[in-house]
Amino acid sequence: MKFRHLAVALVLLTASAAYAHNPKSAHGGRIVLAGAFHAELVVKDKAIEVFLRGHDDKPIDPKGFKGVAILNVGGKAERITLAPSEKQALSGTAAGALPENPKGAVQFTAPDGTTSTARFD
Repeated sequence: MKFRHLAVALVLLTASAAYAHNPKSAHGGRIVLAGAFHAELVVKDKAIEVFLRGHDDKPIDPKGFKGVAILNVGGKAERITLAPSEKQALSGTAAGALPENPKGAVQFTAPDGTTSTARFD
């Protein structure tokens, strides 16, 4: 009987830990793990926004961050410089329209100098 209770507790702990690392999209984008952050990529026409959240699912203020998105657009790599915006995101603008779910990576540097990469496949 004690073994059964232990097994149930272990399953519940494992399930809650897995849930804690899969935050829900707050802005309609795709979310991936990027070092100490979760990065949400939102693309609308030429605009790109990357919203950062901590592992506690709280928004991270992008002030002092800088970044670059390297996205595959029409079979070519396009580099888009990202800077903090008023929307509490790292934002940038592409030369042309972007696909809704582009493949590529976003690399950003925190104010303390640590660099993280978010890969969107």
